[in-house]
Amino acid sequence: MALDRLPDLDPEAGEVIDEELAVTDDVLVKVFALGPGAQIEPHEHDGATNVFHVLMGTVTVSQDGTEERVTAPGVVLNERGQAHGAENDTDEVAILTASLCPLPGSG
Repeated sequence: MALDRLPDLDPEAGEVIDEELAVTDDVLVKVFALGPGAQIEPHEHDGATNVFHVLMGTVTVSQDGTEERVTAPGVVLNERGQAHGAENDTDEVAILTASLCPLPGSG
């Protein structure tokens, strides 16, 4: 998906805007726009794999207590049950998608 086809994503500092891009019986794809200083709190999905695609900017991704800076274009695999999150510690907006498969309760 081209960035110009994404929904209007213009978060304020500290704000996270998210929107579903694709939902089927077994997959969910969401887009997240993180304003400067915004964070997706660490969380886990016991029965699903989650993949971040960093489309614009730089985010610091946490996985099970470790951190790594990922700059667009970048991909991060979050295994089933692995605690993960993302933070924008820059002065620019960062945009990433998160794909979750399979959806909890599917299959």
